[in-house]
Amino acid sequence: MAEHIIELQDVTKYYDDNLVIDHVSFYVNKGEFITFLGPSGCGKTTTLRMIAGFDLPTSGKILLNGKDISSLPPNRRPVNTVFQRYALFPHLNVFENVAFGLKCKRVMNTYRNDEGKEYTKKERLSKKEIAEKVQHALELVDLEGFEKRSISTLSGGQQQRVAIARAIVNEPEILLLDEPLGALDLKMRKEMQIELKEMHKRLGITFIYVTHDQEEALTMSDTIVVMADGIVQQIGTPTDIYNEPANTFVADFIGESNIFNGTVVGERKVRFCGKVFDCVDDFERNEPVDVVVRPEDVVMCAPEQGALKGKVISVVFKGIHYEITVQVGKYEVVVQSTELRREGDVIGLNIGPDEIHLMKPKYTSNVFDGVITKRNTVQFADGEFECDVTQLYPGSHVDEEEYLVTASGEKLDLTGTEVRVEVGLTDIEISDDQEAGGTVGNIISIIYKGDHYRLIVRTNGEDEEDFVFATDDLWNENDLVSVIIPKDKIKLSLKAEDKKK
Repeated sequence: MAEHIIELQDVTKYYDDNLVIDHVSFYVNKGEFITFLGPSGCGKTTTLRMIAGFDLPTSGKILLNGKDISSLPPNRRPVNTVFQRYALFPHLNVFENVAFGLKCKRVMNTYRNDEGKEYTKKERLSKKEIAEKVQHALELVDLEGFEKRSISTLSGGQQQRVAIARAIVNEPEILLLDEPLGALDLKMRKEMQIELKEMHKRLGITFIYVTHDQEEALTMSDTIVVMADGIVQQIGTPTDIYNEPANTFVADFIGESNIFNGTVVGERKVRFCGKVFDCVDDFERNEPVDVVVRPEDVVMCAPEQGALKGKVISVVFKGIHYEITVQVGKYEVVVQSTELRREGDVIGLNIGPDEIHLMKPKYTSNVFDGVITKRNTVQFADGEFECDVTQLYPGSHVDEEEYLVTASGEKLDLTGTEVRVEVGLTDIEISDDQEAGGTVGNIISIIYKGDHYRLIVRTNGEDEEDFVFATDDLWNENDLVSVIIPKDKIKLSLKAEDKKK
């Protein structure tokens, strides 16, 4: 059984009133190469900093070898960190940079006095001990012979190796790496990915790595922790994460994916793109699902031999394969193949049962807590919207004084009434005109689903509510937009306590 060296138990982190890490729990095995992967702002670096001790969790525990270290300062944790900006000392040469931590270090040495009794004494390392440790660290990162070189004369990759040598010379149990390859060019990054993986094997210690680069994570890791919005989306091996994504975010973020809306129509049968396919996932009949198909798993064939038939609308050479987009009715299907097709070609497409991955949709509608105002509008999601309050009481109407009159003739002032608000995924529009809608927010996610885009808009107010919806229009992430919901698309229902009144 693998030994857990680090464990996070229900860890939450706030900066002021902003929730950055939301009840995260996972463990790291001793000697593992584990990567925190996710987009900017997802919480991966904050998680790393809490393991290092630079930040403390707001709640929850961080265990090291089973002991709670949540409040332990960084210098008392057996970890070292390598940052994206290597933080090397420009006035010191390579040897002096690597030796810096050792010169500050104190170790307990055991001696025996004249009477034969043992005693311990805290002492600095000798110059010989420091030189031996520095030499060994430089050999591990292939920088032997660079001891007297000035930092300013080194390439980016060499500086990165010096930073790693400085970290490992202290013999930490855990090496933390915060996007250490971010400052390197593409060719150097790929070389360093291989070198880091080899270094991990040689050292045998635990590597915890942070990156937003999916290829980097898939290439180097034993285990990947995929994060978004401060929440762990999925934990698994690179193969598991790629082949069995837990949700559409993971499927879209890791590699290329065709993602479609589908419906289960029978035992291991699913309808998407207007056709029924055999699959291996078992869901209830008539259950809506998200369908994920990797582009390399779509097979091109003659038009009459394909389950789908369409016209090639785009061909892009990607170096090792062609990326071919095929228009199948109203849907677009992306294919990756070493076989070339030309724009305008009519071709067939087949997808095997094992290549079709079904998932429960994370979003089926938008649900919010709301309050009715004195104007009989509804406030929710940091905004205010026109609505039909008569749906709260069947047979009711609003009189000239804007009171609601029930079917029995009772006159009600609904001001302050708490309600449940539901809005469908196809009932929302957005606009560049920030005055056009009931609330304003930024687009934080865009996923193409074959014939439409699924967008998430996060409001800018205190509540930071999310609107999820479908649109045919292409927008850009971070666009500031207003949210428009037609009055007849806002479904209201009373909270349980109001129903009892």
